Amino acid sequence: ILVAGAGAAGLSAAIALAQAGFSVVCVGHVDTRANGRTVALFEASLRFYKALGVWPRFRGKTAPLARIAMIDATGARLPVPSLSFAASEIGLAAFGENIENNVLVEGLANIASATKNLILHEGMIGDISFGPDAIHATLADGNCVTARLATAADGRNSLVRTKAGIGTRAWTYPQIAFTTLLSHAKPHRNISTEFHTRSGPCTLVPLRAAPDRPNRSSLVWLMSAAEAERRRALSQLALSQEIEDQTDSLLGKIEIEGPGGFFPMAGMSASRLSGHRVALTGEAAHIFPPLAAQGLNLSLRDAAALVEILEDARALGHDIGSARTLNAYDNARRSDIFLRTNGVDILNRSLLSGFFPIDFLRGAGLLAFSAIGPLRRALMREGVLTHGTLPRLMQERPLKRLASRRG
Repeated sequence: ILVAGAGAAGLSAAIALAQAGFSVVCVGHVDTRANGRTVALFEASLRFYKALGVWPRFRGKTAPLARIAMIDATGARLPVPSLSFAASEIGLAAFGENIENNVLVEGLANIASATKNLILHEGMIGDISFGPDAIHATLADGNCVTARLATAADGRNSLVRTKAGIGTRAWTYPQIAFTTLLSHAKPHRNISTEFHTRSGPCTLVPLRAAPDRPNRSSLVWLMSAAEAERRRALSQLALSQEIEDQTDSLLGKIEIEGPGGFFPMAGMSASRLSGHRVALTGEAAHIFPPLAAQGLNLSLRDAAALVEILEDARALGHDIGSARTLNAYDNARRSDIFLRTNGVDILNRSLLSGFFPIDFLRGAGLLAFSAIGPLRRALMREGVLTHGTLPRLMQERPLKRLASRRG
């Protein structure tokens, strides 16, 4: 199997496929630069990494998310209640763990380099073609890879998806996301807090402590393009003060730690998740704004589902790149991706609109989640464990693979 892409999604898929006994080549650029981005890994994703035996590598490098708070700061005419979700309500110590993206990628790359059946090639794919029985990829350095199946995890501008002739539906938002890491005076108490504003959410997510900085969080702040341009020109001191003002000094005095970035917001959905000898995963298949921390968690469910379907196909003697096999993957993932993509889109657009009926519906929905316990708990479970049956690698006690499935 050729895995295109060596970000967190591609590396995770490559490791899982190799551990399942497939011969894997993962090709892509491993980017371990700090850029202010973090990843909140929810319970199902933690189960996935624990089932693969890789999670010990990241212990001590994460912060638990024990509670999620949502505070309305839109100035809506109809007061919208604040919400607080506790992981303990659904029997969990924490919804998940937050980790710097570069720390996660670096750790996964090191694990991939030491994994049996897996070759990590830090380069790029120059071209790829899809034959009747195999795919043929020419790498940028002139090397060639022949495989039974290509897994596209090479991002929004996926070469593999384009060469496979799979179309996309893309859209943009009038927003820029600013991401960075913060130190602050007050402890976060393992609470992730979202301030919902008219330009989108401004979210503080707990981070692990550092030796000289005991209180740390990551920031994802969606704003208009004009405000992003203005804030790009501010000093770190002035920008830190604006963050503190936007978050009502919830965490006290704030200091920006280091690298950050401004990223335009967009959405994308692939017309299908598979083609002839190709399966799409991660941002090659779906993109949406960073609300509710669904991005990488969705991508890891792609990887876990693909591993399960390919294992089952192999056990039955089926071709892992056949239409029958890959249609099963498409069917397994379609509803989950549709729900997340459209749910995040609706939530984001509802914040941007000042139309009273939309504010009313949003407020009524949040009030219902606040007042009705079973509904609130159902929403929490859906956010961290998803609906339906989870792939084997994400179940509470992953089923032991049959020995006959390896080889």
